[in-house]
Amino acid sequence: MGSLPMNCLLLAFTILLQINGFHGCIEEERRGLLEIKTFFQLMNGEAYTSLLSWIHGKESNCCNWERVICDPTTGRVVELDLTTLRILKSNDPQDLNVSLFFPFKEIRILDLTGNYLWTSANTTDTTSLSQLRKLEHLDLGYNRFGKPFLKSLRNLMALKFLSLQQNGMEGPISSNELDSLNKDLEVLILRGNRLTGHLPIQDLISFKNLKVLDLSDNNFMGSIPQIIGLMSSLSALSLAYNNLTSFLPSKGFCELKNLQELDLRRNTFEGQFPHCFTSLSSIRVLDLSMNRFKGDISVIISNLTSLQYISLNDNEFEGKLSLSLLANHSKLEIVELTNMGKMDVETESSNWTPNFQLKVLLLSNCNLNKLSGNIPTFLSHQYRLKLIDLSHNNLRGNIPNWLLQENAGLEVLNLRNNSLVGQLSLPPHQNNSIYWYDLSNNRFTGQVGRDMGRKLLSIEYLNLSKNYFDGTIPSSFGNISNLRQLDLSFNNFYGEIPKELTAGCINLFLLKLSSNKFEGEIFATSFNLTSIGILNLEDNHFSGTVSSVIAWSSNMQMLDISNNNISGEVSWISNMTGSMTVQVVLMYNNFFRGRLPCQLGPYNILDISHNSLSGPLPSCSTIMGHTLLQGNKFTGPLPDAFLNSSYIVTLDMSDNLLSGTIPNSFHALSNLRILLLGSNKLNGSIPNHICNLNKVSLMDLSHNQFSGIIPHCINNISFGKFGMHNRVYQLSYYVDWKYRPICTYGNFLVRTYDQVNAYKEYTEYNKLVVVEFVTKGRLGSYKGNILDYMSGLDLSCNNLTGKIPREIGNLGSLHAANLSHNRLKGSIPKIFSRLLQIESLDLSYNGLSGEIPSELLNLHFLEAFSVAYNNLSGKTPEMKAQFGTFDRSSYEGNMYLCGHPLENKCSSIGESPKSSSSSEKKDRKWYKIDIADFYPTFIVSYIGFFLAAIAVFHMNFF
Repeated sequence: MGSLPMNCLLLAFTILLQINGFHGCIEEERRGLLEIKTFFQLMNGEAYTSLLSWIHGKESNCCNWERVICDPTTGRVVELDLTTLRILKSNDPQDLNVSLFFPFKEIRILDLTGNYLWTSANTTDTTSLSQLRKLEHLDLGYNRFGKPFLKSLRNLMALKFLSLQQNGMEGPISSNELDSLNKDLEVLILRGNRLTGHLPIQDLISFKNLKVLDLSDNNFMGSIPQIIGLMSSLSALSLAYNNLTSFLPSKGFCELKNLQELDLRRNTFEGQFPHCFTSLSSIRVLDLSMNRFKGDISVIISNLTSLQYISLNDNEFEGKLSLSLLANHSKLEIVELTNMGKMDVETESSNWTPNFQLKVLLLSNCNLNKLSGNIPTFLSHQYRLKLIDLSHNNLRGNIPNWLLQENAGLEVLNLRNNSLVGQLSLPPHQNNSIYWYDLSNNRFTGQVGRDMGRKLLSIEYLNLSKNYFDGTIPSSFGNISNLRQLDLSFNNFYGEIPKELTAGCINLFLLKLSSNKFEGEIFATSFNLTSIGILNLEDNHFSGTVSSVIAWSSNMQMLDISNNNISGEVSWISNMTGSMTVQVVLMYNNFFRGRLPCQLGPYNILDISHNSLSGPLPSCSTIMGHTLLQGNKFTGPLPDAFLNSSYIVTLDMSDNLLSGTIPNSFHALSNLRILLLGSNKLNGSIPNHICNLNKVSLMDLSHNQFSGIIPHCINNISFGKFGMHNRVYQLSYYVDWKYRPICTYGNFLVRTYDQVNAYKEYTEYNKLVVVEFVTKGRLGSYKGNILDYMSGLDLSCNNLTGKIPREIGNLGSLHAANLSHNRLKGSIPKIFSRLLQIESLDLSYNGLSGEIPSELLNLHFLEAFSVAYNNLSGKTPEMKAQFGTFDRSSYEGNMYLCGHPLENKCSSIGESPKSSSSSEKKDRKWYKIDIADFYPTFIVSYIGFFLAAIAVFHMNFF
């Protein structure tokens, strides 16, 4: 009886705790939390400013601290959020002492995501997280714990959720490692590691309660085994971004009756999508994009009436898919049907009214309404759209302004590359939601509305390029202060650029006005260009000079003012070197004059071709990848310092007035791939050290005054042998965009649909290196990645002597060779038959003798061939294969050549009598000239003719 009052007292105390909650926190846990704070402080240094509410002093209740949740009854910590507390960037993960968490006996949720942690501790019970026996939810994403860490999780019998996303796990995952986990686990996320081998389905079927399995973004290979059907509790499965192949096992997948989310994107699955999927009526998320599925899928998706998200992009489906089949999919919010190959998407086949309200609709490049070309009329029933993409479909008609009117929350509208016509008109009311507006590559005409800048105040990306707009740029554009990219290129705009554009658009990073009829001085001091990073003004009528205003922007990456009427000196280029971001300066085809300044670079591309620059080249070192100075009036020798750079990839100094010899400093050009020095006044011999330029694929030394022999070491130069060079001739620029979530989807594997991923291709801009090279008898312009495949040698129009080095025949990757207009002698090397990639071979206007090797018939890619005006003899090659396409101009000027296509026919003389002469006379024909007899006879005849002519002349006039 004595214990009854005590029991009543304890019961009352417990009830009071449950009603009022426990005030204060456990001292042991408070000290533990402060130790955790100290750990992160030591890791981040003095700049660390997180966990400010975690302070010393018993009067501070740790249950009220940020990132901490306590049980209201016991005061014990049950949830601890320690995500992204590491602020210092380092390549080395931080060693985590897991004993820091041992004080928290009742903790159920622990989140350490994004701290780049690892642990060197062994896996004994006293040093592992197995001490946390009540832990249910453990998120260790974006750390470096690795596969061995799995064994330290044994005995966590309450664990239901485990994420080791992006933890640097490598290799195949073993059954022993998975056996360490609680068999009642419900969620397992191993996304974004480097796991290899086959899918560990055999080891996972023992997890009878597993509802969510995410193995995406690894390197798993092979096929999906049929036993996956034994994982009957699965509600969500993601195998995206792996190397999985083969067909989907219908006997396996179709037994997953509880499956609601399936993500198989970016693998190489093929064949028909299993028809039995029609029975999986609970599917809400279905992503099959970027695979090789074939056949007709329309019947299957028409039965999946619970769909919220569907993506079929980039497959090989066939037939016609009518969106009217989705009319009763009332939960549908996101539809992606882009790059559909042979499948046509149709929306106008019948009158239908959708029961869904979409948020995202991507119907790009899907043969949308192929016959009618109509913009989908069902969109008139949509009011919640945030993103619409109907690009690349050849749609016709006028711009659908009602899309903006009916969808007040519309953020992205992409109608790029269609056949829409008419003038650009906007809804009467201001729109504050849309920030991405792309009408490029259509057939719009007329002027842009004067009030456009007042109606679309939130626009950040505006692309009206490749249309037929005319008139001037409205000054109201200056009201769009958030504008970041403006592309008006390839239209018929004219006039001057309004000062309001750069004054008001203070965030403008990309401005493309190329290929219009703009005029005036864009670089006047009144223009505010400080935010500009990419400026394209090429192919206009801009004039004036470029002053120090060009040195303005610390953001500048690329400047293109080519093909204008801009003049003045170029000393301002040296002012740009203070910005390390400048990568490309293109200013060819203008009227610049004066000397090239000394301070140049670092640039990836500097192109000042076809101007009127003069004087000697600067005698100072440069850091430039592609240096293009063609078509100016530079004089003097090639300076050593200017060429002493391993950064130079392309060097084009052709069509100038440079003189002197090739300096020894050329050996420093270790990464040079294109060397163009043609049409100058360079002289002397071609030095052997030029053979050290072993990466060169294009070399032009033509139209100079070089003499001597062609170096025999020339086969040390690659001339295309090394193949592609990692896109060195194409430079890409990206415009950074802040993360913009459009919407979320999925209940288990929650994903965020964002604009950055949807439109990454539209924020990339490329500039291509362009060079000119003569091949096949004509001057060609080669640019970008095609230069990776182009190779050529041009030594024409010099004074080179001696024989053609047979080593040239070892340049098997050479596409063009021109040795014409020199004084080369000897025969054509038979080894030239090894030039299997050659397309153009010009040996004309030399002193070559002997026969044309019949072995040249093996050059199957030869399109242009000339040996005209030499001293060749014998019969022309047979008129077959490529040689059947060459006319007489390829052979003319060789007196002793005969055969088709020449008029000089060959005829056989027959056998000569046997004698003690060499066996070669046995079957000699008339065209077999004995050169030893020919030359004396010819000389005597020539002298006799000359003396006779003088005699006749003397008799007539005296």
